[in-house]
Amino acid sequence: MKIVKALQQHLWVVGTGTLFAILVFSGISAGFAPGQAIGQNFLSFFWQMLQILPPVFILTGLFDVWIKTDTIEKHLGRGSSFLSYIWAILLAGTTVGGLHIALPVAHALHLKRAKLSVVLTFLSAAGIGRVPMMLFEASFLGWRFTAIRFAVSLPLVVLSCTVLGWWFERRRYHLPDVN
Repeated sequence: MKIVKALQQHLWVVGTGTLFAILVFSGISAGFAPGQAIGQNFLSFFWQMLQILPPVFILTGLFDVWIKTDTIEKHLGRGSSFLSYIWAILLAGTTVGGLHIALPVAHALHLKRAKLSVVLTFLSAAGIGRVPMMLFEASFLGWRFTAIRFAVSLPLVVLSCTVLGWWFERRRYHLPDVN
Protein backbone atom coordinates (compact mmCIF):
# COMPACT_ATOMS: atom_id res chain seq x y z
CA MET A 1 0.00 0.00 0.00
CA LYS A 2 2.87 2.37 0.81
CA ILE A 3 4.44 1.71 -2.59
CA VAL A 4 1.21 2.57 -4.42
CA LYS A 5 0.88 5.77 -2.41
CA ALA A 6 4.49 6.73 -3.16
CA LEU A 7 3.96 6.06 -6.87
CA GLN A 8 0.82 8.20 -6.86
CA GLN A 9 2.66 11.07 -5.17
CA HIS A 10 5.42 10.99 -7.79
CA LEU A 11 3.39 10.21 -10.86
CA TRP A 12 5.47 12.43 -13.12
CA VAL A 13 8.61 10.44 -12.24
CA VAL A 14 6.84 7.18 -13.02
CA GLY A 15 5.52 8.63 -16.28
CA THR A 16 8.91 9.98 -17.33
CA GLY A 17 10.63 6.70 -16.45
CA THR A 18 8.03 4.69 -18.35
CA LEU A 19 8.33 6.95 -21.40
CA PHE A 20 12.13 6.63 -21.27
CA ALA A 21 11.92 2.84 -21.06
CA ILE A 22 9.47 2.68 -23.98
CA LEU A 23 11.65 4.92 -26.15
CA VAL A 24 14.86 3.02 -25.35
CA PHE A 25 13.20 -0.36 -25.88
CA SER A 26 11.72 0.87 -29.18
CA GLY A 27 15.13 2.14 -30.30
CA ILE A 28 16.81 -1.15 -29.41
CA SER A 29 14.06 -3.18 -31.11
CA ALA A 30 14.25 -1.09 -34.27
CA GLY A 31 18.04 -1.29 -34.41
CA PHE A 32 18.29 2.50 -34.01
CA ALA A 33 21.96 3.12 -33.11
CA PRO A 34 21.41 6.19 -30.86
CA GLY A 35 18.67 4.33 -28.97
CA GLN A 36 20.98 1.38 -28.45
CA ALA A 37 23.77 3.68 -27.25
CA ILE A 38 21.39 5.41 -24.83
CA GLY A 39 20.27 2.04 -23.46
CA GLN A 40 23.86 0.84 -23.03
CA ASN A 41 24.91 4.11 -21.36
CA PHE A 42 21.93 3.95 -19.01
CA LEU A 43 22.67 0.36 -17.99
CA SER A 44 26.36 1.18 -17.48
CA PHE A 45 25.55 4.20 -15.31
CA PHE A 46 22.86 2.27 -13.42
CA TRP A 47 25.34 -0.55 -12.67
CA GLN A 48 27.91 1.98 -11.43
CA MET A 49 25.30 3.53 -9.12
CA LEU A 50 24.39 0.11 -7.74
CA GLN A 51 28.05 -0.46 -6.90
CA ILE A 52 28.73 2.99 -5.40
CA LEU A 53 25.60 4.07 -3.56
CA PRO A 54 25.17 1.23 -1.02
CA PRO A 55 28.63 1.79 0.53
CA VAL A 56 28.01 5.54 0.51
CA PHE A 57 24.73 5.13 2.35
CA ILE A 58 26.37 2.76 4.84
CA LEU A 59 29.20 5.23 5.49
CA THR A 60 26.72 8.10 5.77
CA GLY A 61 24.69 6.04 8.24
CA LEU A 62 27.82 5.33 10.27
CA PHE A 63 28.66 9.04 10.18
CA ASP A 64 25.15 9.76 11.42
CA VAL A 65 25.50 7.30 14.30
CA TRP A 66 29.15 7.74 15.29
CA ILE A 67 29.50 11.54 15.06
CA LYS A 68 27.49 13.36 17.71
CA THR A 69 25.24 16.23 16.74
CA ASP A 70 26.88 18.39 19.40
CA THR A 71 30.28 17.88 17.76
CA ILE A 72 29.03 18.95 14.32
CA GLU A 73 27.09 21.84 15.81
CA LYS A 74 30.14 23.02 17.75
CA HIS A 75 32.55 22.91 14.80
CA LEU A 76 30.22 23.54 11.83
CA GLY A 77 27.09 25.07 13.36
CA ARG A 78 25.88 28.61 13.98
CA GLY A 79 28.41 29.47 16.66
CA SER A 80 31.40 28.14 14.74
CA SER A 81 34.25 30.23 13.43
CA PHE A 82 35.71 30.67 9.96
CA LEU A 83 37.51 27.37 10.57
CA SER A 84 34.21 25.61 9.83
CA TYR A 85 34.64 26.45 6.14
CA ILE A 86 38.13 24.95 6.18
CA TRP A 87 36.71 21.77 7.76
CA ALA A 88 33.99 21.63 5.08
CA ILE A 89 36.59 22.03 2.30
CA LEU A 90 38.82 19.32 3.80
CA LEU A 91 35.87 16.96 4.17
CA ALA A 92 34.80 17.66 0.59
CA GLY A 93 38.33 17.10 -0.70
CA THR A 94 38.30 13.53 0.58
CA THR A 95 35.04 12.72 -1.18
CA VAL A 96 35.53 10.18 -3.94
CA GLY A 97 32.94 10.28 -6.69
CA GLY A 98 30.65 13.02 -7.87
CA LEU A 99 28.01 15.07 -6.19
CA HIS A 100 25.76 12.03 -5.93
CA ILE A 101 28.20 10.92 -3.23
CA ALA A 102 28.43 14.34 -1.58
CA LEU A 103 24.67 14.92 -1.36
CA PRO A 104 23.96 12.25 1.31
CA VAL A 105 26.87 13.59 3.38
CA ALA A 106 25.55 17.14 3.00
CA HIS A 107 22.14 15.93 4.12
CA ALA A 108 23.69 14.30 7.19
CA LEU A 109 25.54 17.56 7.97
CA HIS A 110 22.30 19.49 7.67
CA LEU A 111 20.49 17.07 9.98
CA LYS A 112 23.29 17.47 12.52
CA ARG A 113 22.68 21.24 12.48
CA ALA A 114 25.64 22.47 10.45
CA LYS A 115 24.89 25.99 9.26
CA LEU A 116 23.59 26.28 5.73
CA SER A 117 26.58 28.23 4.44
CA VAL A 118 28.92 25.43 5.59
CA VAL A 119 26.75 22.78 3.91
CA LEU A 120 26.76 24.84 0.70
CA THR A 121 30.54 25.23 0.99
CA PHE A 122 30.89 21.47 1.37
CA LEU A 123 28.78 20.82 -1.72
CA SER A 124 30.58 23.45 -3.79
CA ALA A 125 34.01 22.29 -2.68
CA ALA A 126 33.02 18.70 -3.48
CA GLY A 127 32.21 19.89 -6.97
CA ILE A 128 35.52 21.66 -7.56
CA GLY A 129 38.11 20.38 -5.11
CA ARG A 130 38.03 16.63 -4.73
CA VAL A 131 41.56 15.27 -4.56
CA PRO A 132 41.03 12.47 -7.14
CA MET A 133 39.51 14.97 -9.57
CA MET A 134 42.39 17.40 -9.05
CA LEU A 135 44.96 14.65 -9.69
CA PHE A 136 43.17 13.75 -12.91
CA GLU A 137 42.99 17.41 -13.92
CA ALA A 138 46.66 17.99 -13.14
CA SER A 139 47.71 15.02 -15.25
CA PHE A 140 46.06 16.63 -18.30
CA LEU A 141 46.37 20.36 -17.68
CA GLY A 142 49.38 20.53 -15.39
CA TRP A 143 49.88 21.30 -11.72
CA ARG A 144 50.21 25.03 -12.32
CA PHE A 145 46.76 25.31 -13.89
CA THR A 146 45.22 23.12 -11.16
CA ALA A 147 46.83 25.16 -8.38
CA ILE A 148 45.72 28.47 -9.90
CA ARG A 149 42.15 27.22 -10.47
CA PHE A 150 41.97 25.88 -6.94
CA ALA A 151 43.45 29.05 -5.39
CA VAL A 152 41.02 31.27 -7.30
CA SER A 153 37.89 29.17 -6.97
CA LEU A 154 38.03 28.26 -3.26
CA PRO A 155 37.85 31.82 -1.90
CA LEU A 156 35.00 32.51 -4.33
CA VAL A 157 33.19 29.39 -3.11
CA VAL A 158 33.53 30.42 0.54
CA LEU A 159 32.49 34.01 -0.24
CA SER A 160 29.47 33.05 -2.33
CA CYS A 161 28.31 30.37 0.12
CA THR A 162 28.69 32.77 3.04
CA VAL A 163 26.62 35.38 1.21
CA LEU A 164 23.99 32.81 0.24
CA GLY A 165 23.81 31.49 3.80
CA TRP A 166 23.45 35.02 5.16
CA TRP A 167 20.79 35.81 2.56
CA PHE A 168 18.76 32.69 3.38
CA GLU A 169 19.04 33.30 7.12
CA ARG A 170 17.96 36.91 6.71
CA ARG A 171 14.83 35.70 4.92
CA ARG A 172 14.31 33.06 7.63
CA TYR A 173 14.56 30.25 5.10
CA HIS A 174 15.09 26.78 6.52
CA LEU A 175 15.57 23.58 4.60
CA PRO A 176 12.65 21.24 5.22
CA ASP A 177 13.25 18.54 7.79
CA VAL A 178 13.08 15.12 6.18
CA ASN A 179 13.36 12.52 8.92
